[in-house]
Amino acid sequence: MAKLYFKFGAMDSSKTANALMTRFNYMEKGKKVWLIKPATDNRDGTTILKSRIGLQAEADVIAATDSIIERCPEGIDVIICDECQFLTPEQVDDLRVIVSEKHIPVLCFGLRADFQTHLFPGSRRLFELADSITEIKSICRCGAKATVNARFDEKGYVCVDGDQVVIGGNDVYEGVCWSCWHDMVVNHKSRYE
Repeated sequence: MAKLYFKFGAMDSSKTANALMTRFNYMEKGKKVWLIKPATDNRDGTTILKSRIGLQAEADVIAATDSIIERCPEGIDVIICDECQFLTPEQVDDLRVIVSEKHIPVLCFGLRADFQTHLFPGSRRLFELADSITEIKSICRCGAKATVNARFDEKGYVCVDGDQVVIGGNDVYEGVCWSCWHDMVVNHKSRYE
C-alpha cells in the first residue's frame, strides 16, 4: 500500500543524503524514480540535489505555481522530494492525491521549522496529511539533540528576525538544540539593549 512519508530533521541531519540513498535503493531494484525539488532550493544549481557528503543527482524542479499532479510522469514507481518544506500546501495536497489515487509512494525530506522555530507551510501540511512521520536526528554542538535551525549573519551572530527563507548551507545555518539557540538569542538581544 502506497504511503505519503515525511522525514524531517534540523540542518546537518543528512536529509538530502537520505533522499539520495533512498533513490539509489529504488533504482537498484529496477524502479523508476521521479526525484523532485522546489525551485526555491537553488543552492547547488537549479536542477542539482547535493548532500554535504558529496552525493548528488539531477532533479526535476517544481515551481511554486506548478501542479505536481499535472507534472507527474507516467510509469513512475516512486516520488522522492527533497527540501519539501518549500512546497506549497496545495502541492502537498497534490502528493496526497497521487498516493491515494495512483498508488505511488511519496517520500518527502525536509526541515520542520525555520530559524524562528515556526513551521514552514509545506511542512505544516505534511504533518497534517502524511501517513508516516519520521525524525532524522542530529546533534547540537553541546551534544544534545538538534531541533532548531539557527541562522547566523555575516558576523556570526544568531539572527532573530528576517525573511523566513534565506537559502544557505553550513555558512548560514546550524542545527542546534533549543537551549543553545535560546542562549544565543538572549545574547543577541543583550547586544542591542
